[in-house]
Amino acid sequence: MIDRSNEKYPKEFMLNLLKKMILIRRFEELAAQMYGLQKIGGFCHLYIGQEATGVGAVEAVDLSTDYIYTAYRDHGLAIACGMDINSLMAELFGKATGCSKGKGGSMHFFDKSKHFMGGNGIVGAHIPLAAGSALAIRNSKSNGVVLCFFGDGAIHQGTFHESLNMAKIWNLPVLYICENNQYGMGTDFRRVSAVEDFTIMGASYGIEGKQVNGMDVLTVYEVVSEEVARIRKEKLPGFLEIKTYRYKGHSMSDPAKYRTRQELESYRIQDPIIILKSKMVDAGFLSEQEYETIDSTIKAQCKDAVTFAEESPEPVLEMLYQDVLV
Repeated sequence: MIDRSNEKYPKEFMLNLLKKMILIRRFEELAAQMYGLQKIGGFCHLYIGQEATGVGAVEAVDLSTDYIYTAYRDHGLAIACGMDINSLMAELFGKATGCSKGKGGSMHFFDKSKHFMGGNGIVGAHIPLAAGSALAIRNSKSNGVVLCFFGDGAIHQGTFHESLNMAKIWNLPVLYICENNQYGMGTDFRRVSAVEDFTIMGASYGIEGKQVNGMDVLTVYEVVSEEVARIRKEKLPGFLEIKTYRYKGHSMSDPAKYRTRQELESYRIQDPIIILKSKMVDAGFLSEQEYETIDSTIKAQCKDAVTFAEESPEPVLEMLYQDVLV
């Protein structure tokens, strides 16, 4: 029997979400391999496990008018925004063909043309920048919305509280999204937070918040779509705590020994890719063979990105002084 429960979503729409999540997963897995081979240096924070949050949220906005800000775990959102994976892999390799000309690395993916305003290496530093973009939108009387992503580790920073306060006072069109992946570096968020429901923090500034299942891309899409539509209409900020999980350590240097194997396995059965794949199979939208073909094609694209990065030139010495000051 075919389950028709997902028929409100066309096959092509769901397929698009699935392909984007698989692309993020395979890109990140290959980035981890290249890091292990010492072809990538510096910090590297992977998005594996959190794909539904980025893909579902970005799908709910219009990148011709809306803007995306995030922290240093930025690979997944950059891909969700449609950035070229060749330029992203080249950036990880520190090559001149990278999206930040090889000078930003993992934490500083950026593409102004996609309205992806980049990752930021300083915890919480981008949150007021997102408020600034929202203020510019408000002052220009355009209809854009800013999505500002940050982790649970950033929610105790002063910049978060100052920005939410200003956003409410000035009625800024910004949706603050806390990607609560359960750990700030190696510390369970419950050990360092006075509250476990972060939406309370939004409410303390008069911004109503919602908790969202971040392992289901369709749920994320629905809730973010509703919030974005409300913000466009009311010109008031919003706040979401999207409950997700990272399957890897905080960064490549983190063995993640602070959590149990049982905990990790309990989240692996909630894998966002498997959840959407199962829904599509149940609806008759996807077969196992079709999935394998999609996966193989995307793996090949990611390998091509590695080849592109390896064959790209190093930045010339003169580039060291370019784009430093405006």
